[in-house]
Amino acid sequence: MHQEEYEAAIATFIRNNGITRCPTACAVPTQGIIAPADRVALQTHAAARSRARQLKIAASGQRFRGRVVLARPGE
Repeated sequence: MHQEEYEAAIATFIRNNGITRCPTACAVPTQGIIAPADRVALQTHAAARSRARQLKIAASGQRFRGRVVLARPGE
């Protein structure tokens, strides 16, 4: 496969599958320069995920505390 055919195949795949970004670049922080607005949006998103995770953990703990725990036989 020649370079032009390879690039055309990649472009067709991206166009047909609607991929607009590299998944790796979206999943982890990069060493690139990030626009200030994007940096704020990322920090806001991270804070929201952290709050949601903390609420989920707290709710899980409340459910556990609300259960009746019976003593095991012999205790």
